[in-house]
Amino acid sequence: MAMGATRFEVGVFEPNSEQMILRTWDRDTVLKSIAWLRYENLNGRNIYIRPAGEHHLSLVDDLKGTVIRKMKREGFVPAVLVETSPGNFQAWLNHGKQLERSLSTAVAKTLAATFHGDLGSADWRHFGRLAGFTNRKEKYRHPDGHFPYVVLLESTGSTYAKAAEFLAHVEATIKNEIAQAERRRKLFLKRSRRTRDHLKDIDQFRSDPKYGGAHSRSDLAYAVYSLDHDVPESQVRARIASQALSYLGSPARQQDYIERIVRKALKYLSCDTLGK
Repeated sequence: MAMGATRFEVGVFEPNSEQMILRTWDRDTVLKSIAWLRYENLNGRNIYIRPAGEHHLSLVDDLKGTVIRKMKREGFVPAVLVETSPGNFQAWLNHGKQLERSLSTAVAKTLAATFHGDLGSADWRHFGRLAGFTNRKEKYRHPDGHFPYVVLLESTGSTYAKAAEFLAHVEATIKNEIAQAERRRKLFLKRSRRTRDHLKDIDQFRSDPKYGGAHSRSDLAYAVYSLDHDVPESQVRARIASQALSYLGSPARQQDYIERIVRKALKYLSCDTLGK
């Protein structure tokens, strides 16, 4: 077969129930199963195909004739070209080497965006229609009740001329996007650290005269402030625990005090968030 794969996944889709029968076959089994596929197609099911596993192809779906001509002029001659309904085409492009899944999806999406294909069908393992069977979409039913055949127009199997250049471009774009994301992540962490370094500490709350020396009030204000600035609860607890709490009595009572302060702060913030 011009797709150049040794194993295929064949999908038999029933549009009313939206159920897919999936079979994984080698080329010989696909050919031996034509009679069964015709029977299923005659009974209203659509027949699809894709290579099994990672592969060297990309499907560009929902193309017009003008776009196919543009692809060819620009060095993107399809290995397989199928007319799925009158004036609508699917093109399989052969990259000349197997692509891992994330790169394959990125390549398919870039092709779809470049040639105005269906972005929703652009991923590493999307099904294409199998030629020789009818397209059973209801909108394509003829007045006489028949459906149009999916027609194989070209099947060279060849790698398109711009493959190496295009793949290098997509890989460079991916690496650039990863590098930009990493720079943004580092900048965020740097800003986060800088913001935390300038946060008010519990000592500033305890020494603030507006709390009148009542540590329960100042500690609660500190907890609300810190949690609202994304300081982890464990750090807030530890900071309160670092203060002189012996006046509260036993370690158990001191721990209960800390938990009570943090729970009140969380409750306050929860109510405040809901009210916004």
